[in-house]
Amino acid sequence: MDALGGGVSCDVIAVDLADGRRVVVKRALPKLRVAADWRAPPERSAAEVAWIRMVARIDPGWVPRVLAEDPARHLFVMAFLPFPVWKTQLAAGMVDIGFAAEAGRRLARIHAEPASGFGNSAQFRALRIEPYLLFTADRHPDVAARIRGIAAGVAQARIAVMHGDVSPKNILAGAEGPIFLDAETACLGDPAFDLAFCLNHLLLKGVWHPEHAPALNAAFAALVEGYAPDAAMAERSAALLAALLLARVDGKSPVEYLTEDRQRDLVRACAIPLLKQAPESLEAVRAAWDRTLSTN
Repeated sequence: MDALGGGVSCDVIAVDLADGRRVVVKRALPKLRVAADWRAPPERSAAEVAWIRMVARIDPGWVPRVLAEDPARHLFVMAFLPFPVWKTQLAAGMVDIGFAAEAGRRLARIHAEPASGFGNSAQFRALRIEPYLLFTADRHPDVAARIRGIAAGVAQARIAVMHGDVSPKNILAGAEGPIFLDAETACLGDPAFDLAFCLNHLLLKGVWHPEHAPALNAAFAALVEGYAPDAAMAERSAALLAALLLARVDGKSPVEYLTEDRQRDLVRACAIPLLKQAPESLEAVRAAWDRTLSTN
């Protein structure tokens, strides 16, 4: 057995079976492994399985195959997939624009799937609304009302089934394109959150590795083009993106790779004015980000 890294909310273990197969056992934790006191319902494991099975009906190649489930113990078993993580590729400067566009297209198709059986569950509030948005609002009184308004909009939305954690660390670079992992925050909500959540990481990685920022910006544009959000969704995504930029330096779960004060200050220097100005498009956010990076 090998413990697999990459998360704070679950035990994830690779197991080699007697028949030669390698599988992954994933168990949701009631208390997350972070410095802050952060708890979430372990029943979210069942939501993840439901999301994987929903996507598998669209295309089984877009998700790992669920092999077994034990809801009482909040765990399930899935096939092990020997593909690299997209985050690792991006950090190394391996920025595939076509892959980013395909991630956007697949995400849009998933969001178009009927939402039967999903609710706006407690785990999304515990894992995203409170630790990312509301916690950050408490730390920034000057934009607190704006962030709380954005949070309320997401919490009340009933538009589509969203993944809730669409990040490069949760996307494998499969032989046939993106494979989505870690959908434990899946629920009925606003798909704009998923789009903004992923785009956020493409911007932040440009601070982590400024030498790759131009390519990451191109990937940002390709993912948006691949998804092709309508104007209303793009505006909601832009607002969420500004809030999530700030949340990933001042929320309960800051990104682990921005370790210097100057890096975090740069993110704040862009995010706070964007929250005050309420950008109407994702391109406006990206342009503001470019200006901030070029002048700091």
